[in-house]
Amino acid sequence: MTLDALARLGEGRAAEIRALIRDVPDYPHPPVVFRDITPLLADGPALADVIEAFAGLHLPGGGPVLDGEVDVVAGMEARGFLLGAPLATRLGVGFLPLRKAGKLPPPVDRVDYDLEYGSAAIELRTGTLEPGSRVLLIDDVLATGGTARAAAQLVERAGGRVVALAFLLELVGLGGRDMLTGRTVETLLRVGS
Repeated sequence: MTLDALARLGEGRAAEIRALIRDVPDYPHPPVVFRDITPLLADGPALADVIEAFAGLHLPGGGPVLDGEVDVVAGMEARGFLLGAPLATRLGVGFLPLRKAGKLPPPVDRVDYDLEYGSAAIELRTGTLEPGSRVLLIDDVLATGGTARAAAQLVERAGGRVVALAFLLELVGLGGRDMLTGRTVETLLRVGS
């Protein structure tokens, strides 16, 4: 485990937060290890620390990455909503949900993409993103990177500019970062896949 941005909280606190992410072997099928963030979400002080760690990357003067250049946070369905909405509030900007296909009424902007086990699509309500908006994309886990890449393409198709992608947890060794080459990617924790 590499503590990345959570290291700012101190090694002990970062380890406590990592311990709240439950590893569930063989779910939904072998050999997948599902990372369950429910215990982290249920712990108010830990959730606050995680949101503050994300904010520390992006607040003016506090972040090495963006130095405050975010107009809107966009979260990938569904756990990206749980992290993205409070982060947007903390940063004082709006929040946009990027939804799975069929969850939004038309008209929508849409990107179809392949997954390791099939295909999927991600959508954004047409007209909700101001052209030229600087967008921070957020989700809980960076694994193979397919959903994150599609989300970035969707935001750009809708006229936004992706300034960074942020993840609570990166599963090292699955190639997710490689799918996002040329983009700023920040993670709070990195673990083996």
